[in-house]
Amino acid sequence: MDLGYSIVSFLAWLVTGLLKFLINSLQSKKLAFDLMGYGGLPSNHSAIVSSIVALIGFREGFNHPTFGLAITLAFIVIMDAGSLRSQVGKHAIKINQISKRKKNFLPLRERIGHSRIEILTGVVVGVMVGWSVSLF
Repeated sequence: MDLGYSIVSFLAWLVTGLLKFLINSLQSKKLAFDLMGYGGLPSNHSAIVSSIVALIGFREGFNHPTFGLAITLAFIVIMDAGSLRSQVGKHAIKINQISKRKKNFLPLRERIGHSRIEILTGVVVGVMVGWSVSLF
């Protein structure tokens, strides 16, 4: 059994999470544990799906039907990361503005979606992880 297909997504998530933590920590000049989660550079979702797409492409071939299926699913995830989740973040901002006067209100996380550069960086990280795993 080829474990590469089983671990590539986890490795992409791990590498992206570490990069995101380092970038956020450098920007905030402190350890950015409070900024972990959704949103930010690079996109975890884009890296995860791109890693499996790349691995399939490098191992099975870019004309393989499984590659076509994987890239189709990747487009759905990436479009969701850039559009739907951005809209959810905008809604969270407005809800927080309306509700901040209420007692015991726990603010919603506003940083949820991704910009195009965050998505592109996630894709690059994912392809690099997929390519690296394909070498083994």
